[in-house]
Amino acid sequence: MARKATIKRKTKETEIKVSIDIDGSGVSKIRTGIGFFDHMLELFSKHSLINLEIDAVGDIEVDFHHIVEDIGITLGEAINKALGDKKGINRFGTAYVPMDESLARAVIDLSGRGYLVYKYYSRESINGFDTELIKEFFRAFAENAKMNIHIEVLYGDNIHHQIEAIFKAFAKCLCQAMSFNERVKGLPSTKGKL
Repeated sequence: MARKATIKRKTKETEIKVSIDIDGSGVSKIRTGIGFFDHMLELFSKHSLINLEIDAVGDIEVDFHHIVEDIGITLGEAINKALGDKKGINRFGTAYVPMDESLARAVIDLSGRGYLVYKYYSRESINGFDTELIKEFFRAFAENAKMNIHIEVLYGDNIHHQIEAIFKAFAKCLCQAMSFNERVKGLPSTKGKL
């Protein structure tokens, strides 16, 4: 079964189309109008091995918040749809990723329950991008992908490095959790449902 999905979302503030192939090779085509965020989404695609295409327009003249959050919603919905019944997957993923002086940890559970624990706080901006929006992206992603996500920056000095480590760690642990394991028979849950 092909684990692919396309999701479209249109509001008064944004218009977004996300297409993914979970079993891809990390090829991406990202257009959000926000250079730094495009870069982070490209990193996510490359290191998760998800083929990802995002076309997004929004009221970025007002703020980046609407488009960043709505991409989190749409991408989360696409992941959830593409995962299908989740039979035979690992379910859990963990990754530590360094980026020069920074170290980030991401841990996830494809539990069917959306929840985010996010331990990284910055009110700075990178090229006009408010770094506090990263939390909004992951919150929307977690709720709509129906997964439990824990992210923490353990240490670091450079904000770009810290956020890049977050996206890479998240990508690596998601790749691990979505991967099939021949020893897992049926759903990886004692409840019989995810």
